[in-house]
Amino acid sequence: MIIGCPKEIKNNEYRVALTPGGTMELVRRGHTVYVQTGAGVGSGYSDEDYVEAGAEVLPTIEDVYAKSETIVKVKEPIEAEYDLVREGQFLFTYFHFASSRPLTEAMVKSGAICLAYETVEGPNGGLPLLVPMSEVAGRMAVQNGAKYLEKHAGGRGILLGGVPGVPPARVLILGGGVVGMEAAKMAAGLHANVILMDINLERLRYLANVLPANVTLVYSNEYNIRHELPRVDLIVGAVLIPGAKAPHLITREMLSEMNDGTVVVDVAVDQGGCIETCHPTTHENPTYVVDGVTHYCVANMPGAVPFTSTLALTNATFPYLLQIAEKGWERATMENEGLAKGLNVVRGKIVYQPVAEAFGM
Repeated sequence: MIIGCPKEIKNNEYRVALTPGGTMELVRRGHTVYVQTGAGVGSGYSDEDYVEAGAEVLPTIEDVYAKSETIVKVKEPIEAEYDLVREGQFLFTYFHFASSRPLTEAMVKSGAICLAYETVEGPNGGLPLLVPMSEVAGRMAVQNGAKYLEKHAGGRGILLGGVPGVPPARVLILGGGVVGMEAAKMAAGLHANVILMDINLERLRYLANVLPANVTLVYSNEYNIRHELPRVDLIVGAVLIPGAKAPHLITREMLSEMNDGTVVVDVAVDQGGCIETCHPTTHENPTYVVDGVTHYCVANMPGAVPFTSTLALTNATFPYLLQIAEKGWERATMENEGLAKGLNVVRGKIVYQPVAEAFGM
C-alpha cells in the first residue's frame, strides 16, 4: 500500500500522524510511505529521521495527496485540502463530522472513504482511538482553566487550590467519561473542590471508587446544573455522544446565573460543544467573553503538547493502520467489526447514522 502523511495545517497543530518508528515498520513490511517535508518537526522528528526509517520525503502537501492511496492524519482536512482528496482515496484521521456540515459535504462529494478515529470501537465497546487524546484534553482543560482564572487573563483572580485559610476554587465537570475523569483527577490533585456530573449511575459508582474524596459525584440534570452555576469558578464540558453532536447542557440564558470571571472550557467543542455559547477557537486566539464568562474552546487542545500527544495517539492508531495496510480497508473492516464502526463516509454516502441525523442527510 502507498501511505501518505501530510503536514497538519490546522492552526497551531504540531502533532503528526505517523512517527519514524511506525514508518520503519510499514516499510519493513513492503509498504511505501510518503511524508511531507516538515511534517514531524513540531513533534520532534526531522525529515532525516523519516528518510532513515525508509520514507520518501515530498516537498508539498499536494504531492503527498496525489501519490498516496491512503492518507493518515491527525485532524480533519480543512477547506484548503478539500480539493486534494480524490475519489477512492482512503483517509484515516479524526473527522468529527457532526460538528461541520461543510466538511461532511466536501468528503461526500469527493468520493473518498473516510474512517474516523473517534468512532472506532474496541472489543469492550470503548473508543480506543479517542481515549489517548481525551486523557490529554481532560488534563489540559484544568491546566488552561486554572490559567484563565487569573485576573490578568480575565478570570476572577482565584487560585485553583486555594491556600490555608482561603477556600479553593469550585470546579464543575459535565460528563464522567475519560475527559471528565482525567479533568477531575487533575483538579482534585490541585486541591480544588470538584463536582462531577453524569447521567450514568454505573459510571458514577465506578468513579466513586477511583476518584479522591474532594470529588463530589452528582446525577446530571438541569436542576442540579443550575444549582451549581452561581457557586462554581471553572466549568469543564466533557460530554460525548460518539459521532453525534453534543447536547447543550448550559444555554445562553444560564450564563446570567454565573459570576463574572467564571471560566468555561468546552472540550466537547469538537462535536459542537455542550455549552450553547461555545464555538471553536484556536491556540492563537483561544478565548472570548460572553456575558462576563470567559470561554476557552480550542478544538485541537492536545496539539499544544505534541511531544506527548503524538506518541499517545500513534501508540493507539498504528495497530489499526497496520491492519488497513496489510489487508486493505475493505477486508480489514469486514474482519474487524470495531474498525468498521469508524467508517463514516464511503464513496459519496454517509454510512454512520449519527452524522446523517446531525444534518438530516
